Amino acid sequence: MSSAADQALARLAAEPTGRVPVREDLRDVAPYGAPQQDVAVQLNTNETPWPPPAVLVRALQDRIGELALHRYPDRTAWALRQALGARFGLDPARVWPANGSNEVLAQLHQAYGGPGRRVLTTDPGFAALPVIARTTGTEVATVALDERLRLTPEAAAEAVERHAPTLVCLANPNNPTGLAEPAEVVRALHDAGDALIVVDEAYAEFGDASVVDLLGTLPRLVVTRTFSKAFRLAGARLGYLLGPAWVVDDLQRVRLPYHLDQITQALGELACAHADVVTAHLEAIIAEREALQAALADRGVPTWPSQANFLLLRAPVADLFDRLLARGVLVRDVGSSPRLEGCLRVTVGTPEESAAFLQALDAVLEEDRA
Repeated sequence: MSSAADQALARLAAEPTGRVPVREDLRDVAPYGAPQQDVAVQLNTNETPWPPPAVLVRALQDRIGELALHRYPDRTAWALRQALGARFGLDPARVWPANGSNEVLAQLHQAYGGPGRRVLTTDPGFAALPVIARTTGTEVATVALDERLRLTPEAAAEAVERHAPTLVCLANPNNPTGLAEPAEVVRALHDAGDALIVVDEAYAEFGDASVVDLLGTLPRLVVTRTFSKAFRLAGARLGYLLGPAWVVDDLQRVRLPYHLDQITQALGELACAHADVVTAHLEAIIAEREALQAALADRGVPTWPSQANFLLLRAPVADLFDRLLARGVLVRDVGSSPRLEGCLRVTVGTPEESAAFLQALDAVLEEDRA
């Protein structure tokens, strides 16, 4: 089998007869997720390589002792919404947190997608979006990035006019390219139709292309963000939405009961209170990204400019993913996406992890020259 998803589907197919059949439209849907393998250097899921600071961990330990864990959490997560609203200068009624930004995206599809409705996204783009769309019965339409892996305002507007979506989802910076589109593209998507425009800013803190400032001028714009990347809390599963209060009201129609537990809500509040120290590593990540890109350029390996905590590169030799993995370095193979044939995505890790990646790459290149 070529992947963990293929293995999972094979196990399902091998189960005894008599099982209740899954929905027909889900039969060929593979579970979303990057491979999880026990190797020395894991650079495939864009996590922050350093754990959260001790001050945050201690604060959470103290707070847990105060929580009434025998009681259900606040269904509205109001205290966390107040903390996030204060960070962005927004009324808490315009903020909505959930179990990772992926759950926010799923709730948006539940509320505004579904049978007879369509979502427009880019190709290549965030691989989870088509899966979320299909599991909610939402038709997927795509707009292809150009040869530079960019989306122009003209192409954005034409795609909205042609497909008439009810949702538009744009990862900005794009995953897996790392490229960010200017505000003009978001305006074009918004003004060309009447769809809800969702800009997923999972990596916004690593660059300067956020469109949060447009929330005051574009009435159908929402921005989704996560604590998984810049806030070093991928294990906590916490994300949020910023947007109109009416969107937040609608998402509460589809949220699960008590969807966000007490501990996660408390951790989000504390992360906001300690935001400066929690995100103090950002400059180091950006500097390491630039150093890694320069090192790859010295080796003749093409990369794209990135405003995220990863780099997209075009493999200079065949089977680079497998050959790196054999040397204990796991990256992400994204070569199945349009225009990305032979491309890999590598997370920016610690200097030591970058050195290990480059050492493995050098060994492969030397092997290829022999």
